[in-house]
Amino acid sequence: MSVLPLVFTSGWASGINAYAVILLLGVFGATGLSDEVPASLQRTDVLVVAGVLFLCESVADKIPYVDSLWDTVHTVIRPVSGAVVGALLAGQSGSLSDLAAGAVGGSTALASHFVKAGTRMAVNTSPEPFSNIVLSTAEDLGVGGVVTFAMFNPRAAAVIAAVLLLIGLVLLVYLWSRIRRFRRRRAQRREEKRLAATTRAVGGAPPG
Repeated sequence: MSVLPLVFTSGWASGINAYAVILLLGVFGATGLSDEVPASLQRTDVLVVAGVLFLCESVADKIPYVDSLWDTVHTVIRPVSGAVVGALLAGQSGSLSDLAAGAVGGSTALASHFVKAGTRMAVNTSPEPFSNIVLSTAEDLGVGGVVTFAMFNPRAAAVIAAVLLLIGLVLLVYLWSRIRRFRRRRAQRREEKRLAATTRAVGGAPPG
């Protein structure tokens, strides 16, 4: 399908920031810069909701640990968004090609989401919160740049998205040991808090 490169690129971008993808595509369609965007993504209510949620994500994504919680919540939302956007870009006839486009968009979004969430968990092991801001800003700019480029050169944009996804997967494998340490530290902190609470409860109890 001729629209498949755009579907792949939008799926990759949706795994990083689904609301930015919907907002960008809607704006490109509404302003007439692209005739590939379906009318359902150009609706004013869709653009307003996507814009508000994009602002919420822009803030949450730059706060250590809050970003990981946000990613956990969006483990389902981002792949579903990628699948829906992919199906809408392919058409709304319910044909096999539309379903295939939805599958491509959803699976690509899921892969890039895991890269984003895993990388962010590794970054959160650093005591420097500035790294979250830099990484989040780079992700937002990357999504905006690649999706915009895809409007004018979808094949080249799909190649860029594929390369970035591959690099992200390799980086995620490299950082996996750091992610496991992060999980162990988080479990240890929870256990320490539980023990501290138990100690306070026992120490504050009246003598028998």
